[in-house]
Amino acid sequence: MTPNNSSPLLNKTALVTGGGRGLGKALCEALCAAGAQVVVCDVRADAGEQTSFELNKKGYQTIHCTVDVTDDEQVLACLQCARERFGALDVLINNAGVDYTLPIDELEIEQWDHVLAVNLRGPFLFSKHVVAQMKPLRSGHIINITSTAAKRAWPNASVYHASKWGLLGFSHALHAELRPHGIKVTAVVAGGMRTPFLLDRFPDIDVATLQPPESVAAAVVNVLSLPEGTVVPEITVLPMGETSWP
Repeated sequence: MTPNNSSPLLNKTALVTGGGRGLGKALCEALCAAGAQVVVCDVRADAGEQTSFELNKKGYQTIHCTVDVTDDEQVLACLQCARERFGALDVLINNAGVDYTLPIDELEIEQWDHVLAVNLRGPFLFSKHVVAQMKPLRSGHIINITSTAAKRAWPNASVYHASKWGLLGFSHALHAELRPHGIKVTAVVAGGMRTPFLLDRFPDIDVATLQPPESVAAAVVNVLSLPEGTVVPEITVLPMGETSWP
């Protein structure tokens, strides 16, 4: 399948972390449909490779990188691979995320460190190195996938909240810092989605209250498709059935 010439992201290059499944996979699919060349990054080699294979089979241009987003050397190697294949990145989507749903007295120190490393250090590393590519071109767009967990709180999720509130603050700080350099930054506050991130951990969750990840992916493509002189620093995308949001 080949996008038509009016596709908003035609010939742009996008990189998606956590791109092997769930929202990440939906983002890769939506970006390809909008005309982008996509770098599918995932710590799970099989998931990233499968998503890339499926998209290539449809005629889209993708490559996959197996990368631990917390490891600076792996991040740099992934970005070098992307640049060699597609050139400089136009879009970075920091989507990879993990969580441990535990009360604080049961949460291991290693688990706390792991969540902060994936959810916060990872976006920092990718953003730091991608900005070095984007600044000379005075263009580019960084999307940080946050969560309603960055706006409110519930029990047994202290580390997840800490990471997502931190990512939201990081995103707004980057928006202020990079705007003069022609680089856009957007935080996407996503409500509950029908993805393995929730369904694997909460098998009894009411799926009727959740949104398909494709809806959030569509919102991201819309933000990326805005005119060059316009930026949306933050967007909230909620399922209609979510009752815990004011």
